[in-house]
Amino acid sequence: MLFLITGANKGLGYEAARRLIEAGHQVIVGARNPELGQAAADTLGAAARFVPLDVTDDASVKAAAENVTANEGHLDGLINNAGVSGPRKAVDDLTAADAVRVYDTNVFGIIRVTSAFLPLLRKSGSPVIVNVSSGLGSFEQTHREGSMEARVVTPIYASSKAAVSMLTSQYAKALPEIVVNAVDPGFTNTDLTGGAGVQTVTEGTDAIVATATIGPGGPTGTFRNRLGEVGW
Repeated sequence: MLFLITGANKGLGYEAARRLIEAGHQVIVGARNPELGQAAADTLGAAARFVPLDVTDDASVKAAAENVTANEGHLDGLINNAGVSGPRKAVDDLTAADAVRVYDTNVFGIIRVTSAFLPLLRKSGSPVIVNVSSGLGSFEQTHREGSMEARVVTPIYASSKAAVSMLTSQYAKALPEIVVNAVDPGFTNTDLTGGAGVQTVTEGTDAIVATATIGPGGPTGTFRNRLGEVGW
């Protein structure tokens, strides 16, 4: 299968690419930084190809889709992984501009990329979309007494990931020919968490890789972590 992963030059995106290639798949490494993206693809080897892709830029997304159309001509899987954590501020200091910056990557970026690559996904015999969400965007997990998610207060990031989950649910209904699911990687040791995660990056990609390779006829419109389905 041929996958495109956004934000694939480091962290969860890079490790998911590495594991998918190890399993025999091909990966298009999407990244906004050309030097880091190309370096990641070079390290991943012949089964990886770098394509410049800034999910916050309409022209960049369009150019990336045209690039893949001209070179591969189709896409089997799209992994919307690119994300930002947003400002570390007291709630009193949060602004609408802060929210726009986070949503532009975490939410609007998924819409931009999904819309641009749908024609290529429709050329696959078993297309799949994986949206990387978070337990912090889960109403069930953030209200579960004693959970890590219930202790963390991050209004903008958490609400952006709740939006990702709803996008996933709606896309699954609107695109019955495509398997569309959201995943919660868990609290993983990456740049996004400042290295404070309790899981390795490999554990954090378990749900991404499993859901990306779920196969035709697999469950769609679900929210999953490395142990199985979780509550929205």
